[in-house]
Amino acid sequence: MAEFTGFPVAALDFYDDLEVDNTKTFWAEHKEIYDESVRKPMTALVALLEGEFGPAKIFRPHRDVRFAKDKTPYKTNQGAFVAKGPSLGWYVEVAAPGVLVGAGFYEASPERLAAFRDAIADERRGTELEKILAKLKKAGWIVGGDRLKTSPRGYDADHPRIDLLRHKSMSLSKSYGFEPVIHTPELADQIRRDWRAVTPFIDWVTATGP
Repeated sequence: MAEFTGFPVAALDFYDDLEVDNTKTFWAEHKEIYDESVRKPMTALVALLEGEFGPAKIFRPHRDVRFAKDKTPYKTNQGAFVAKGPSLGWYVEVAAPGVLVGAGFYEASPERLAAFRDAIADERRGTELEKILAKLKKAGWIVGGDRLKTSPRGYDADHPRIDLLRHKSMSLSKSYGFEPVIHTPELADQIRRDWRAVTPFIDWVTATGP
C-alpha cells in the first residue's frame, strides 16, 4: 500500500480541466494523472482510516448517464464513503475546489424516515439532536440534505423542530478548500478528527432505527 502524502496540486488541476473538457478523449489522455494524483492517494487515505471507521467504497469515476439529461461521462470529483448503516456513514472527496469531508444519510425508506421523524419529535431525543447539530455548526459544519418545502404529514407547522422534521435526508459537510493541509500527510489525522466529531450524529441516526 502506498504511503499517504496528501493530495497533490495535480489532483485539483485535473478536475479543473475535466470540468472544461469532460470527454472520453480528455480522460484517455490524462488517465495516468487520475490514477497517480487522485485514485492512488484516495486509496491510501481511506486505508489509514479503515482501522477505526471501517472499509471505504471509493466511487467509480464514470457517471451513470442512462436516465440523465447531462450526458457528460465523468464525475467531477472523487469521493469515498464508509458505511455505518443503510445509506449512512462518513464521506470524503477531492475535486477542483479542494477537499471536503462529510457525514450523514442520503436516502431513507418510508419506514426509516418515519422513525427518524418520530425521534426528532420526541422531546428528549429531538433536543439531543439539536445539541449535537448546534455543536457541529459552531465548529464550522454545514447542515444540508433534501427537505420538504411544507410540513411533513402529521406534524404541525409550528412544531419547535419543524425545520429538522422537513428533512428527507441529512448531511453535514466541512470544506478545506485549498488549505495547505490538503497537500500533506496531516490531512489524514484531520479527517480522522472530523469523522470522530460527527460520529455522535451518526450514532444518533443509527439509534432511531428501524
